[in-house]
Amino acid sequence: MSKKKPNKRWLHEQNSDFYVKQARNENYRSRAIYKLQEIDQKDKLIKPGMCVVDLGAAPGGWSQYAIQQVGQNGQVFALDLLDMEPIMRVNFIQGDFTENEVEQRLLSEIKQERVDLVISDMAPNLTGIRDTDQARSMALAELVLDFCHKVLKPGGDLLLKVFEGAGTQEFRQELGEHFSKIMTRKPYASRDKSREFYVLARFYGL
Repeated sequence: MSKKKPNKRWLHEQNSDFYVKQARNENYRSRAIYKLQEIDQKDKLIKPGMCVVDLGAAPGGWSQYAIQQVGQNGQVFALDLLDMEPIMRVNFIQGDFTENEVEQRLLSEIKQERVDLVISDMAPNLTGIRDTDQARSMALAELVLDFCHKVLKPGGDLLLKVFEGAGTQEFRQELGEHFSKIMTRKPYASRDKSREFYVLARFYGL
């Protein structure tokens, strides 16, 4: 079976996309960096000296941005199922976050460091069946929250991607049991036709 060629419309949209062009010009690995940048500039998330965990990191745009913001005294730990080209001072682990062994490797790498911020741009492998994809997305979000319980220090924050649909309102309510402030963000760099948005949960355990 021959390899399927990229859709011509997709290629045109990709090559004409403002944020794709900007990422290329500024040597960032993906347009997704501008989603994090916009949220960070609005909400003042990432500060020098912080410890940040980036879940679903590949190809590395968010990690690139985070390591710049935390500076020489900060740390960034990144994880993804896919391989990622090294980024100076970013500690990367390749593996499936849904597997306990991989999570334990990440926890071991973090050691006793208490994390200031968890950022997650993860999404499940999509089947094209909306209900199935939504259920998988929410299951992934629950795993991220469970991970936060293990690593976030009091007052820490969580930023994660979810998709509008069944379970999102209930998940926000669940976050409200552990964080003081829950907000939603839809950055300009999110494609208009995408159901994705970001939940920002602030001040863990306070």
